[in-house]
Amino acid sequence: MRVLIVDDEPLARAALARVLTANPDVERFDSADDAIEALEYLSKATYDVMLLDISMPELSGLDLVARLQRYERPLPSVVFVTAYAQYAVAAFERHAVDYVLKPFTDERVKEAVEFACRRTASERAAKLVDLMPHLQALSRQYSSKIGIKSNGRLLFIDPRDVVVVQAEGNYVLLQQEKGSHLLRESISTIAEKLKPYGFVRIHRSVLVNASFVQEIRPCATGEYQLRVRDGREYAVTRTYKQNLRSLAAFWAGTEGFPTD
Repeated sequence: MRVLIVDDEPLARAALARVLTANPDVERFDSADDAIEALEYLSKATYDVMLLDISMPELSGLDLVARLQRYERPLPSVVFVTAYAQYAVAAFERHAVDYVLKPFTDERVKEAVEFACRRTASERAAKLVDLMPHLQALSRQYSSKIGIKSNGRLLFIDPRDVVVVQAEGNYVLLQQEKGSHLLRESISTIAEKLKPYGFVRIHRSVLVNASFVQEIRPCATGEYQLRVRDGREYAVTRTYKQNLRSLAAFWAGTEGFPTD
């Protein structure tokens, strides 16, 4: 079995490589830092399975899949390695797409790779053709900006630039590294809207963008203290501590932390 890893996160690539190294059925695997490098590998070699991240700079995993349809070489069976929200994964399932949800386990990766490898070349090609309309719809959904009303104007901001969202009565404050926006919206409603963009609820009144989180520390009270990139700190209550699992693609050396 020949496998190509495509992920722009070094830790995720290392974790996937570790799983493949331990699998005796994998005779060879290569790792690409992004979709552009993956295209170079795919132009020179044939792979049975491709472990593909969705969100990458320049060319997304969805764009890469679209380009594969034009290749004359036998197509690999695609396994998405994704941190997308559960309802996006459900969409993949409805259209029989293989996926591994971050944070992943070694066993889940091994299972997905073995299942994907059993597909024939014709099945892989047919699946990509059937899959593209759904992937394109998801790509549009997750590349969209947030439209907000501010001081009588409609502003469009990138959700990836929002660091923290805090409830303030009947409003929520979207805090960026520079500047903020106050919206008349409930924290529960905005949490659902921002979940696909990597926002995690850590308190009944606070959401954080996982990409800005730098550190979490346990407290004697059973709660946690979370620090974001600009130094601000927030309490993580026991009710929401399970959500901390989604802050990382995988956990190493934590002995169950932070769900013990």
